[in-house]
Amino acid sequence: MEEAVNKVAAVVVTFNRKDKLRKVLDHVLAQSHAPEWVVVVDNASTDGTDALLASYATDPRVTVLSLSENTGGAGGFSAGMAKGYELGADFLWIMDDDCYPRPDALEELVNGLDKAEQTLGHQMPFACSVVKWTDGGICEMNNPGTTWDWGRLLSLGQQAVLVNHCSFVSVLVPRWALTRFGLPLTEYFIWFDDMEYTLRISRAAPGVQVLTSVVVHDLPENRGVNFGQINHQNVWKYEYGARNELSYRLHHENPFAAAGFAVRVLRGMAQGHVSRALRLRIVKSLLRGVKFDPKPKLPRSVL
Repeated sequence: MEEAVNKVAAVVVTFNRKDKLRKVLDHVLAQSHAPEWVVVVDNASTDGTDALLASYATDPRVTVLSLSENTGGAGGFSAGMAKGYELGADFLWIMDDDCYPRPDALEELVNGLDKAEQTLGHQMPFACSVVKWTDGGICEMNNPGTTWDWGRLLSLGQQAVLVNHCSFVSVLVPRWALTRFGLPLTEYFIWFDDMEYTLRISRAAPGVQVLTSVVVHDLPENRGVNFGQINHQNVWKYEYGARNELSYRLHHENPFAAAGFAVRVLRGMAQGHVSRALRLRIVKSLLRGVKFDPKPKLPRSVL
């Protein structure tokens, strides 16, 4: 295997899930194509995650970033990817703290991306895995968006399809994409940060989903996003989702796309019989998205 493909930094972002985190790290460190570095970003956990991570202190592959506050998934991935970039990684392999990759998941991603690039004759900005739920079925929350010609590689015998965006659950991002397009938007905090980022780097070319690279996403429930499911416990997360996606549709697509998203949100809440008070909170978040337009930051130069 060429030297360049050995320089992978796995980035795992965690917050108060030490039991699952241990399992994730065990899976990552046991990969058939082992990453050179494993960067764990601890978003100021309070459940003893620091003690767990201390047990990896003697493993030279593991680097821990302990943040002073919870910066959300967006802030954690941004910090971890920046660290991997500074370490000199050629690829950043990013995932949540409840993602269990199969032993060959990374090897399949690296090889699948290389084969796709050789076939198409150009660089590709990311490669993502197939994400399954714990029962072996597809994970509803992590289905990537395919391109119009999604089967181009499949028709040539490769186990890969072309995609425009995906979630941050086992995604391999080459170094050049960070240099050119920057880091995830920390201001998003949570929700749509992965969509925005993969759409942004797809301006260069579509990404690829490698069908032979498989991970398991250990979510409590297997269901997609639906604004009709808002309740008092989860409304805070939907507020970020409403603001972030409205902002993206308005500032990076067009006003019609933003209006269409707003209509879908309002219709979903009505169909789900969401209370008036919670609907009002979401409407205020949609309005905040009109002025909310953060800009990407570049990783620190290490040249």
